[in-house]
Amino acid sequence: MVSRVGFAVAAAVAPLVLPAFLVTTVTEVMILALFALSLDLLVGYTGLDSFGHAAAYGLGAYTASLLLLHAGVSLPVAVVVAALGTALVAVPMGWLCTRTTGVSFAMLTLAFAQLLYAIAYKWQSVTGGSDGLAGVPRTPGPFGITWFTSRAGYYYLVAACLGASYVFCRAFVASPVGTTLLAIRDHERKAEALGYNARAYKLAAFVAASFFGGLAGALYAPFAGFASPELFFWIVSGQVLIMVIVGGSGTLIGPMLGAGFFLLLEHYLSAVTDSWALVMGLIFVAVVIFVPEGLYGILRRRSRALATPRAVAERAHGEPVS
Repeated sequence: MVSRVGFAVAAAVAPLVLPAFLVTTVTEVMILALFALSLDLLVGYTGLDSFGHAAAYGLGAYTASLLLLHAGVSLPVAVVVAALGTALVAVPMGWLCTRTTGVSFAMLTLAFAQLLYAIAYKWQSVTGGSDGLAGVPRTPGPFGITWFTSRAGYYYLVAACLGASYVFCRAFVASPVGTTLLAIRDHERKAEALGYNARAYKLAAFVAASFFGGLAGALYAPFAGFASPELFFWIVSGQVLIMVIVGGSGTLIGPMLGAGFFLLLEHYLSAVTDSWALVMGLIFVAVVIFVPEGLYGILRRRSRALATPRAVAERAHGEPVS
């Protein structure tokens, strides 16, 4: 509890004490953290390995961009509508994808993402084609509110969205629906034998994951100032899947740590070597082999190791263990 409060305080004061470029970097980390968090609902809690989660990210980015560029809506409205629109599109996509499992599900999600990539690339009159949509503005909110148009203000907007999303996802996975998803992940046939409609639950998880993935994309477009077809590309889906696995799937916090680790490592290695992609690949392979529980698993294991001697000492002195 104390660590969470301390983290919240640090996040609140960060724009006030950090240099401008670090505020921008942390904002991008939080957007990717939300993206990875959304995928963890599928991979970690439902057992559905999606190779096309970039579809939700790109849909959110393009929808928000089109609304901000052509509809004249405020930034908060565009972000919310883009996330809801992504969830709506995810219903028929999820209905088709959840008819399959395993590799078939992964390849079907990849096919949908690549289809959207082709549409964004070819439909030049709407999406801008290969050039994408440039100059995406951060339009003021209702009553002329402009605080989130600044660097620090946008940081707080993204932080609020990430915090609210984490709280909702935490409640979601702790609810009876989340418990049922875990049962489906561990043994789908047994869950169905107990009377649960596994496909309906998987569809709910797919739509929820797409909503938060779309929210991340809707936040990214005004942050970067553009939306391009590459946001749909399979490489983006692969990157976010790596974030989830490296951070620790099925933990919510782990994928967010993986997102920060991925982005910061990419920035550092690309600055010191031209072979940064090769080095990153070797690091990720090493993490998967030697630390299968992910970065969050390392932190949790270390925390338990530090807590054990303290607990033993308190018991020896007759003191309660907090």
